[in-house]
Amino acid sequence: MAPDLARDPRVVMTLDAGRTGLKFSAIRGGKLLVGPTSRPTEADDPARCLANIIDGFAELASLVDAPPDAISFAFPGPADYPAGIIAGLQNFEAFREPVPLGPILEARFDIPVFINNDGDLFVYGEAIAGFLPYVNGLLAEAGNPKRYLNLFGITLGTGLGAGIVRNGELWLGDNSAGAEAWLLRNKLDPNVNAEEGASIRAVRRAYAAGAGIAIDDAPEPRTIAEIAQGRAPGDPGAAREAFCRLGEVAGDVLAQALTLVDGLAVIGGGIAGAHPLFLPRLVCAMNASYESCPRRLAPLAFNLEDAEQRAGFLRGEVRTIDVPGSARRISYDPMRRTAVGISRLGTSEAVAVGAYAYAVHQLDTKPQA
Repeated sequence: MAPDLARDPRVVMTLDAGRTGLKFSAIRGGKLLVGPTSRPTEADDPARCLANIIDGFAELASLVDAPPDAISFAFPGPADYPAGIIAGLQNFEAFREPVPLGPILEARFDIPVFINNDGDLFVYGEAIAGFLPYVNGLLAEAGNPKRYLNLFGITLGTGLGAGIVRNGELWLGDNSAGAEAWLLRNKLDPNVNAEEGASIRAVRRAYAAGAGIAIDDAPEPRTIAEIAQGRAPGDPGAAREAFCRLGEVAGDVLAQALTLVDGLAVIGGGIAGAHPLFLPRLVCAMNASYESCPRRLAPLAFNLEDAEQRAGFLRGEVRTIDVPGSARRISYDPMRRTAVGISRLGTSEAVAVGAYAYAVHQLDTKPQA
C-alpha cells in the first residue's frame, strides 16, 4: 500500500452494492475501521432500496469514532458517475429510471459522495494494495529490475466487470464507460458479447448443454466446480468443459484489453475461486496465435498461480550491459511479458480499498462545493 494512503487519518464510508445485498464498511488509512455490515438490497422496490442505502450509511456513521469525511462506493452497471446519477440498470429495477443517488446522499449526510463502477474500484484496490504491489514485491525479492505500473482486471460473477489503472490513476473514460469489457466479442460465439461466455449464467448454460439438462436445473458455479473435481454428483466432463469455455472467452478478453493497456491482469469475483479449472485455458488463449501472426498478444502471458510459470516470469531474461564511455554497467530485462493471477485482497476488500483511495484522491485534488 502507498505509504501516504496508509497514514491518511480520514474516514470514508464505503458500500459494495449488489442486486441481492448491500455491504457497508468504514475505512481509515486504507484499513477496515468498521464493518462490513449488511442490509438487503430489495432491488425490486425503489423506495425500499433507497431507504436501505441511506439507513446503512446512517448506521455506519453512528459506529465510527470520528465524523466521516466522505462516502465512496461501487455500483454495478452504467451510470453518470461524476454526477452521481444511476439509471438504466436493466436487472436492478430500483434504478431503471434515473436516481440522483449521489446528491441524495450528499444532502442527507452533508459530505462529498463519490460513486464508481464496481469493476473499476476492484482493480484500483488491487493496484494500490493487492496484486500490483504483490507482483512487484516478488520481482524485487527475485532480484529482477522489472517493475509494473499498469493493471487491467476483470470480475467474473453475475456479469463481467472490468477496470484499468494506469500509473496509479483510475481510467474512467469520458462517458463513465472505460473498460466496459463485457461488450467485447465472445470468442466462441461472435454474435454475442463476452459476458455471455464469462459469467455465472455462462457456466451454468455450458454445463446444462454438456450434461443434457435444462438450464434451470443447472447448479451454481461453485457446485459445478465441485462436480468437476469429483466432490459432488453430476457430469464431471461437462463441468470441466464449462470452465474451459469460460477460460477461453475470458482469456480472449484479456488479450484484447492488454493489447492496448500493456500491464498485468488480475481476476476477482465469485467465480475466481474456481481458477484452477479455467486459468490454464485462459492463459493458453492469451498466448494463442493468428493464422497470419504467431502471437495473439505482444507480451508472453504467464499464469502466476502456477509455480513453474511464476518462476519463469520472475526470472525473465535479465542482462547486464556496459555503458560506452564510462565504467558503468546496467541491468535490464528485455523480456516482454505479462502475468495473470487472482485477487490478493478478495473482491469486496479490493472494492472498499479502491473506493477509499478514490475518495482521498478526489478530496485532495478537487475543490469541494
